[in-house]
Amino acid sequence: MTRPPKKTKTINVSSTALPWRSLQRASVSRHGMIATAHHRATEIGIEILERGGNAIDAAVASAFALGVCEPAASGLGGQTMMLIFHAPTRKKIALDGSSRAPYRAVPNSLAREDVRRGYTATTVPSTPAVLDYALRTYGTLSLKRVLAPAIELAEDGYEVTPLHRTLTMRERKYLKLTNAAKFFLTDMKKSPPVGYRLRQPILAETFRRLGRKGVKDFYTGAMATSIHRDMVRNGGLIRKDDLAQIPWPIERRPLAGRLGPARLFTMPPPGAGRTLIEMLNILSHFQPHQYDPDTAKGAVCFAEVNRRAFLDRRDRPFDPNFYPQVEERKMLDIDYAKRVARQTRNRIRSHGETTHLSVMDRDGNAVALTQSIENVFGACVVNEELGFLYNNYMYAFEYSDYSHPYFMRPGAVPWASVAPTIVFHGRQPWLVIGSPGSERITPSITQVLIRLLKGYSLYEAIEAPRLHCSLDGRVSLEADRFGPRTIPALQRLGFDIDERESYSFYLGCVQAVQRNGKLFHGAADPRRDGAAGGPRK
Repeated sequence: MTRPPKKTKTINVSSTALPWRSLQRASVSRHGMIATAHHRATEIGIEILERGGNAIDAAVASAFALGVCEPAASGLGGQTMMLIFHAPTRKKIALDGSSRAPYRAVPNSLAREDVRRGYTATTVPSTPAVLDYALRTYGTLSLKRVLAPAIELAEDGYEVTPLHRTLTMRERKYLKLTNAAKFFLTDMKKSPPVGYRLRQPILAETFRRLGRKGVKDFYTGAMATSIHRDMVRNGGLIRKDDLAQIPWPIERRPLAGRLGPARLFTMPPPGAGRTLIEMLNILSHFQPHQYDPDTAKGAVCFAEVNRRAFLDRRDRPFDPNFYPQVEERKMLDIDYAKRVARQTRNRIRSHGETTHLSVMDRDGNAVALTQSIENVFGACVVNEELGFLYNNYMYAFEYSDYSHPYFMRPGAVPWASVAPTIVFHGRQPWLVIGSPGSERITPSITQVLIRLLKGYSLYEAIEAPRLHCSLDGRVSLEADRFGPRTIPALQRLGFDIDERESYSFYLGCVQAVQRNGKLFHGAADPRRDGAAGGPRK
């Protein structure tokens, strides 16, 4: 791989996916930068940076805001993972914010098909604990201060976008069957039209109480009592004793890898940083033109590397508390990657939902934050007294193999596909990047990194056509945006083809910020409702 360019051009872009509104998809600033999956959350992050907050403050404020204006993807009822570079101490920290299976989740008491939606699908939410811990430990502002913009957003509401309407229509048959209809459908049965102002006054009051009483109220106070009652009334598994074991995040050492001459740090288990590093290690044994996804042959190579890395992840699952003790970590081993590259070369010759934000500040702090309620609209049920959707992370456990580290059992943590990542040039962060999209996360990030190494600007690399290969050899791609030879080349090697629309929601949503000299660049993926921006001073 070649050295990333020192300078990149930037472009101001009007949304191709949202013709009704022009969003600032790419931005430049001298004073910091934030990119999130919703423009209102980006505005809130910019405000925090302009008023003296650091990158951690801005990330936490924007994360709370995303739980308001992107409710199908995240919220208080979910889990949050963070990668932080804390400039004053020069620490690189992976915050493992895994949620926990309730103590009443006894093996053989549930089947995976029973926990797709509803109250039994919910693990103990960790997002309030993670955001509070990050703020207290590495931020500079109070919880009350960073919650204020989210309170205002929940009270005043936000305009429903075409994407929000599409997701609501897709899940409407499930939302109509539950109390979520009161919160996200009009007249409890219709998907809100584009431009409709969606207000969430109950959630605003929950945020106010968090600001007054602190996050412990969510786990040991009146809010915990509300969650307990709600679960008992509706057959859920979470009780006060589950909540009282507050799921504070665990500080873990990030996984390290190479991106050409740059150093890359990403999420350890239960996250999917191992998959990202293995893909980059394998690709480093090819010439750049051989894995270029913009060519037919390169797309075939990339798809095969993508598939192999996911096979390895499935075959080598690790409990996050056991992983640091493993001496032979083959997925990270460069010699193992060389052998896989040789096998891949020979084969080629033979013919939910989640959200992400990235932030840098002028003082050198950097945050990559990925959070989720698992599938779109999570468990599709709402705590009516508190106004947030519960997650459905019980669906992410293994239910048949007792030896699997993510086998469903009391207190277990679920699989996670997230890979928030920070890339360094020398001692300074150069790029902060991440994506939602479940198993599409690591290939989405990798394709952006490949194109940055080719000399693309940050926005060009994110906007470019995207593909993903599943474990069973099914390639999903934005078919109309690839060359005419790409699909036949994939089919000749035996891949099944899943043609997706241009700028497909399915293929991730990369948010990234980059520092080049004195300038910060930001880019938000046009596949969703995001925006990028930086402080004016």
